[in-house]
Amino acid sequence: MDEKDIQILKSLEELETTSTEAVSDATGIPLSTIHYRLNNLRDAGVITNERLDLDLDEFGLGVTILAQIFTKDDQSHTESGQAIAGVEGVTKVFFTMGSTDFIALARLPNSDSVERLISDFEALEEVARTDSTFVIERELDSHYPLQQYSEETLVEEVG
Repeated sequence: MDEKDIQILKSLEELETTSTEAVSDATGIPLSTIHYRLNNLRDAGVITNERLDLDLDEFGLGVTILAQIFTKDDQSHTESGQAIAGVEGVTKVFFTMGSTDFIALARLPNSDSVERLISDFEALEEVARTDSTFVIERELDSHYPLQQYSEETLVEEVG
């Protein structure tokens, strides 16, 4: 990956589009070059899908819960993580170091569904206990992590 690849990827995220024409207009990179480089990035596994982002609040999943999940000592973290990820409403699961085994992020339709979520976690044979937090307001909830970096930093650190 080089500076031009980073410029293309950063532009895709800043414009919040999959339009190669918009990227070409914004960067001055020829359309054929953008297509060629995006195909190479797909082949390399850097690009994993064609995103169609949703505003989950507008969709009706406006309640965000962060759950710390503590598993039983004899449980495999791989199996536990898969079980936690299988709970309806969970959108991200992180295996962590420290006193917490997993952190799960869930997006739910309403506060009534939180009780169901916690019950579902606690019904898992792998789970010893949970500690959940309601998110009052999301200060940053980006699907576009490259927006948080300058192009110079990405070229220097990743390129």
